[in-house]
Amino acid sequence: MEKFLNEFGIGERGIVKKITAEGKIKRRLFDMGVTPRAEILMRKAAPLGDPIEVNVRGYELTLRKSEAQCVLMEVIK
Repeated sequence: MEKFLNEFGIGERGIVKKITAEGKIKRRLFDMGVTPRAEILMRKAAPLGDPIEVNVRGYELTLRKSEAQCVLMEVIK
């Protein structure tokens, strides 16, 4: 099943399929290790849902909801 990273619940994990952003946002995500085939675990979300904290490549990363909307994921069950 596919969904965007901003739609993940706490504890869900998935594999990055595609980055739909362009330009600076895409470059920033790639620089932080959010690349196709990377595994991501949703760790925390702020009370209003922005920002979110994920675990990618062994470290914690905080993303804005607008950035997470650009990361298409394949959910791991």
